[in-house]
Amino acid sequence: MHGRVEWVEGSQAFGLNDSGDRLDFDWDDGPTPMQVTLQMIGLCSMADVVLGLKERNFDKVWVEMDAERASGTPRVFTSIHLEYHVRGDVPLKLVERIVQKSHEKYCSVSHMFNEKITITHSSAVHSPSEA
Repeated sequence: MHGRVEWVEGSQAFGLNDSGDRLDFDWDDGPTPMQVTLQMIGLCSMADVVLGLKERNFDKVWVEMDAERASGTPRVFTSIHLEYHVRGDVPLKLVERIVQKSHEKYCSVSHMFNEKITITHSSAVHSPSEA
């Protein structure tokens, strides 16, 4: 795997991957690197949930994330809570089991953080008429 980030001007930059996919960044007028990192934890694990639900009847999945950071430099994450939401006809126990497996085994991004960071999670299932 190869990546590249390149400064453009001011607070603007972009990132490229092996495939030439580009992400544009602006750390003053857009998400900060820490905000992007938090979202990538949610995205990585959410992908596990979507793939784990396979042929179940659902039409929306989202993850709400809250994080605390150290007060001193470096301002690393000290705790992260992810709340998973699935809209559809899906058993809550199944969602909870998939989320647990994601954090125990599959989500590479969350596994990049050391044991000093507490990562917790919860889950909710919503009927199709909700949210």
